[in-house]
Amino acid sequence: MKVSQLISTGSYLPQKVVTNQELAKMVDTSNEWILTRTGITQRHIAADNEFTSHMATKAAESALSKAKLSKDDIDLIIVATTTPDKTFPSTAAIIQGNLGIKNAAAFDIQAVCSGFIYALTIANSMIKSGSSKNALVIGAEKMSSVVDWKDRATCVLFGDGAGAVILSATPATDKTGIISHEIFADGSLSNILHTSGGVSSTKEAGHIVMQGREVFRHGVEKMYSSLVSLIKKSNLKLSDIDWFILHQANLRIIDAIAKKLGASTDKFILTLSKHANTSAASIPLALDAFCDKFKKGDNILLTAAGGGFTWGSLLLKW
Repeated sequence: MKVSQLISTGSYLPQKVVTNQELAKMVDTSNEWILTRTGITQRHIAADNEFTSHMATKAAESALSKAKLSKDDIDLIIVATTTPDKTFPSTAAIIQGNLGIKNAAAFDIQAVCSGFIYALTIANSMIKSGSSKNALVIGAEKMSSVVDWKDRATCVLFGDGAGAVILSATPATDKTGIISHEIFADGSLSNILHTSGGVSSTKEAGHIVMQGREVFRHGVEKMYSSLVSLIKKSNLKLSDIDWFILHQANLRIIDAIAKKLGASTDKFILTLSKHANTSAASIPLALDAFCDKFKKGDNILLTAAGGGFTWGSLLLKW
């Protein structure tokens, strides 16, 4: 039996930065309005000719450069994205070609903001089954391509970026790596966060449509219950968790969950101030930004919720 150990991280953010003050010149909003309601001060926006695959490739290159592996050692590539370059082929296949990796399965998964948790869960299962030895798992999004820049309720929330990790099969006697995970979905809530278009319906990607209060309510409820469930499932106590990495959507959501848990906010990693909501990229971006702070043996609990409605959590021992 093998376990999945996270051996490296990588990330990429587009060069262009759009501040709250700049957004206030585009829509009826202000820095104070955005900051007090979301905790966001700026977001990175990809260039018109910079696609999800470009950002993901750079994040993957960063992760590969840190790992003591050859690109030929990678036998699985999973990309979590809701903003693929094309309807087909998969963004993962495009990235595989960009990286020059020859002998790997490559596919995308779509669970919006929960996508990276879903992708890690799949990669871990494939490693434990013996069908993969070294998996490149990426969360990458060009959310600016589906934002309605005239809708102040949503355009202030999102940004672009990519994060990547490499999971490697290690003997089960190694006590580090992915310990446990749970993923969920409730399609009856699909209308509270969605896009106004799609390939088979409108032949266009559409724009983000969100019922803010409902997304907040279900996001807090689902992530909190998932965290509590996974801690119990892992035979741990709340005090055993060294770090929490929640999907970086809104500071109020993170604060509400910390309060419900009764956990110290010092344990909650925050990157949304500078990145905004990068959907499936938010957790791997946070992992890479804070990886130098983690100590061997730290328990890191990841959780996310997003459109679908999807949610899930994953426990990682560093």
